[in-house]
Amino acid sequence: MVTRFITALSILASALCVPASVSGADTRPDNDPALVEINGKTLTLLDLERRFPAALFQARTTYYDAERKTVDAFIDAYLLDEQARKEGLSVAQLFEKHVNGAIAKEPAEDALRMYYEMIDITEPFEAVRQKIIDAVRDRRIAKAKAAYVQSLRSEAQVTLRLAPPRAPIAMNNTVARGPANARVTLLEYADYECPYCQQIQPVIEKLEQEYKGKLAFVYKDFPLPMHPNAEKAAEASRCAGQQGKYWEYHDQLTTTKQLDMAALKNHARVLKLDTAAFDTCLDSGQMAEAVKAQASEAQTLGVQGTPTFFVNGRYVSGTVGYENLRAVIAEELSASEAKTGTRTTPIDEASPKMVHMP
Repeated sequence: MVTRFITALSILASALCVPASVSGADTRPDNDPALVEINGKTLTLLDLERRFPAALFQARTTYYDAERKTVDAFIDAYLLDEQARKEGLSVAQLFEKHVNGAIAKEPAEDALRMYYEMIDITEPFEAVRQKIIDAVRDRRIAKAKAAYVQSLRSEAQVTLRLAPPRAPIAMNNTVARGPANARVTLLEYADYECPYCQQIQPVIEKLEQEYKGKLAFVYKDFPLPMHPNAEKAAEASRCAGQQGKYWEYHDQLTTTKQLDMAALKNHARVLKLDTAAFDTCLDSGQMAEAVKAQASEAQTLGVQGTPTFFVNGRYVSGTVGYENLRAVIAEELSASEAKTGTRTTPIDEASPKMVHMP
């Protein structure tokens, strides 16, 4: 039953997840289903994707997340069944042997009283003591089970064939930091005035160092309306980019967090830019349309806040931090290596290439 369910999910995913950016050829792939007939003309999913490239991306991402969770649960169940069979046990007996029997039967009395003092409860300690013991033991068992299942995964060869949806993100007029042949592109939609973007910056820098030579980083502007200095800061970074100092200026903004107009112009002086040209660019709003275009692109993709990350076009959902960004990057590197050096790219191949700067 589970196998048939997973197979059905995979078939549906393959029917839906056609490329978002395609060439001008009229050849219809076999998995391009008809959607509607208008005045005798049949229009397909590919026609819809050409007209609205990102329209279904968030829906597909939501579906993929649910599908991925189901597949992960299926993998865990399969590995447990196989291990239980090898040891001649039921899964319940397997847990009893490797998990339940390996944890402490009861927390120390001091730990119980400390736990009691940390919870908001009016009942006396003696009345809830056993409930606390049961709760702590249940939590320990859950953690131990998760660790045991993870150990089975680490010993098995598991290759996930489930293809994630990839956003059709244009890379024209975009500056990347890192090698031009990077196997993985980490892209951030961000706002220079956003405190969460400022907090995540050390994580990005750590990942850039950890995957040096394999990772390219792209910053895209999505200034939010509640941040009065964000749009001009985004324009200023592009004005600096005209003089070949985009990343130096970007780093000035993320390091100093000084974003008022006087500070924006002072950063240009610190970096020894042609200040007259920089000031003219910034004061005239020369880069305003380019910033607005990236913000509009973000909205089209369903981006609702900053920072929002894509790894090779894969939307990174949930609470974003070092561990989950690193996990997606590692998956993409692994998939790239499995394809003998090629990589799946989120770049619209019809658009001009990114400019890469170390």
